[in-house]
Amino acid sequence: MSAQGTYLGFDAGGKRLGIAIGQSITGHARALMVMPCQQGVPDWPALQALIGEWRPAGLIVGIPRHADGSASSSTRLAERFAGELARRTGHSVHRIDEHLSSHAAEASLRERGAKADVIDAEAARIILETWLNEQSP
Repeated sequence: MSAQGTYLGFDAGGKRLGIAIGQSITGHARALMVMPCQQGVPDWPALQALIGEWRPAGLIVGIPRHADGSASSSTRLAERFAGELARRTGHSVHRIDEHLSSHAAEASLRERGAKADVIDAEAARIILETWLNEQSP
């Protein structure tokens, strides 16, 4: 089990970075925001300020894969983001397979009638909540 506390989850993409926040004690997460990216590169100073504000126990990055488990260009982008996130912040960065999180996010948003422009943050919520629940005994 990882340390108890607040965790930030990320759904990294070429144009947007979905961000969610959750608590290990409850196992629940909520969509926090979507940050624009330039060719997969977020606004690092703004992201570091957000991390400084929340002071998470760890950071969770969803790693997309094809249905057969093979890597894609999105996999490489997410892996690069996770590595740079660890390097720039000094925080523990945990990776989790995010297979189909975007589809689940779309379904969740449709069900609640929410706007589609928050899909990346909703995907980050699903990624983070999945990871939090996997940590429970």
